Amino acid sequence: MENGQTYVHRVLELFSSFGSREALVGPARRVTFEQLREDVLARAAALRSEGVEPGSAVLVMVANSIEGPILQLALHLLGCRSMWIATVTARGEIDEFVRITEPDAFIYDPAAENGLGTELAAGLDVPVFCLGPGGAGPDLTTFDGGAYDLAAPVPEPESFLQTSGTTGAPKLVHHRQTFYQQIVTLADQFVGGGFPVLRHLSHSPMWLASGQITSLFNLFTGGVLFLRDEWDPAAFLATVEAERINSTFVTPPMLYEVLDHPALGQADTSSLFMFNVGAGPAAPARLRQAIARFGPVLRIVYGLSEAVVITAMPGLTEDPAHPERLQSCGTPYGDVRIEIRDEDGKGLPVGETGIVWVASRLSFAGYFGQPELTAETLVDGWVRTNDLGYLDDDGYLFLVDRWQDMIVTSRRNWAIFCRPIEDALASHPKVAAAAVIGVPDATVGEVPHAYVVPLPGATIAPDELIELVTSSLNEIYAPAAITFVDRLPLTRSAKVDKKALRSRYATADKGA
Repeated sequence: MENGQTYVHRVLELFSSFGSREALVGPARRVTFEQLREDVLARAAALRSEGVEPGSAVLVMVANSIEGPILQLALHLLGCRSMWIATVTARGEIDEFVRITEPDAFIYDPAAENGLGTELAAGLDVPVFCLGPGGAGPDLTTFDGGAYDLAAPVPEPESFLQTSGTTGAPKLVHHRQTFYQQIVTLADQFVGGGFPVLRHLSHSPMWLASGQITSLFNLFTGGVLFLRDEWDPAAFLATVEAERINSTFVTPPMLYEVLDHPALGQADTSSLFMFNVGAGPAAPARLRQAIARFGPVLRIVYGLSEAVVITAMPGLTEDPAHPERLQSCGTPYGDVRIEIRDEDGKGLPVGETGIVWVASRLSFAGYFGQPELTAETLVDGWVRTNDLGYLDDDGYLFLVDRWQDMIVTSRRNWAIFCRPIEDALASHPKVAAAAVIGVPDATVGEVPHAYVVPLPGATIAPDELIELVTSSLNEIYAPAAITFVDRLPLTRSAKVDKKALRSRYATADKGA
């Protein structure tokens, strides 16, 4: 950071160069880059005139709307620490979030959180601001704060984001200015690479790390960012067709809903250039269906809140020479380095399964208020992901499970993984999706328990699925029981919620 200026100063220059091109599109509003630049400056000026000092900690609760990117850039222009609350977070978790972060101000969208923001504001002894009418504080979208002084020096901006909470209580992931500077660098490289101008459809809100990088990267490249808060596969397909969307990101459960929706047959998806799939493992059987329908535009991506982009595999096709690569998440992206290590941190050779460690300029700076966890996870610039995987001879990364999802079973204490079982189950032509957890067993320690979503109207015998897994893998991997469900529970980032499945098993399915 030079002369007290942030990465946002460079971004505002980019927005000026993009001029009257469209930048942001919401359900009821379309914004050009000229307007976007003016809005960022107006929000920053309004906050500054209302007493929000550079370096302040600002609590934010905003839906996946046009105001999210505008507010993030305005806060960072002020050198503030933005602390993002997921609008679907449980109240007890929010209270703990507030206690830990000790905010200096609170900004929320009154239309997006069913009164939760107003309720939270009433219990805070800090200034409150709103993005839209009807809230507990001044409406920043109509407030005239005068001109913002771009020459004023400010501290380094920072952000704190919640993890998606698939393995326990969410943590506050800390990203510094270097993270956002790297997004600018990647955007410059993309523009210089001769790629088309992006028209990106995003269902990933700014309170997720994936939402931050996809939204900001798209804007920094001069692309059009289409923001949608609610997920509906029919609306998704209609928007792709009507707006000629060429880029998007979905999780595997969202992809499966698109593939199974009757509207897909008539939808025009020929505009798609980059159909990103990530935030969880996708079953090869479903990927084959997607390749057959969409062509070689699928791009598998793997990342975490702590290391947002780790690997990518663009132009996904079924390679007869390497059919196993449909189970891979690709090769290292950008400056990313990957190592596979054992429990003691010792490197493992190619082909051996261990814990995935990564290093990158997109890695996080630590967990806010949790120095011991930070020390365990961030070691000499390397992030311990707690994902289990291996590398092949060509550098492709294969994930086999989360460390917490490994099942130790049989009298010989074999370690088996949920991912191969889920892939085998999903290969059945009547299965839409499947998830597996390890459950206690008095004889062998743990056994797999499967939750399976059949295709609409389909009937499947449990023994048929158990035999499929046994023949595809072996009897140790065979689920001890199968529970059929209408849908799998998802986390707020649309990943399969294994924690919820374990809770369901303990309270409803154990012994059933």
